[in-house]
Amino acid sequence: GLDRVELYFCANRGEQLQPLRKVASGGELSRIMLALKTTVMEQSPVPTVIFDEIDTGVGGEVAHAIGDRLQLLARHSQVLVVTHLHQIASLADRHFRISKVLRDGRTFSRLDKLHGEHRMQEMARMLGGGRDTMALEHARHLLNRAGA
Repeated sequence: GLDRVELYFCANRGEQLQPLRKVASGGELSRIMLALKTTVMEQSPVPTVIFDEIDTGVGGEVAHAIGDRLQLLARHSQVLVVTHLHQIASLADRHFRISKVLRDGRTFSRLDKLHGEHRMQEMARMLGGGRDTMALEHARHLLNRAGA
């Protein structure tokens, strides 16, 4: 169209509104994008929504909040999420791992659907512990809490 829209944003009290593209961090942009998409979807639901690293620049409780919001979206639409965060992955109904493999001198992407023990091991890897007992326990706790 002919219109140009510029969003203004202020993340901190006492600061002036400024163009979003100039002042928002990666994490703030992720959260704003999620808020915009969820608002639009409430008015015009779509069958499938894809988020590629919507959780960039966030962690901890913010990641849990994003995961909760994604779960709400998943009640009405199929939601596909690419993430590196265990907080988000633990809430998924289905968990796939994408990895790169080298075969005959060429690199290929590989997609594996994870279940049970394999999913728990992947969650432990995402936690940074690999097969470490503490990481596996934490992964088990996260998955149990999420009802996975």
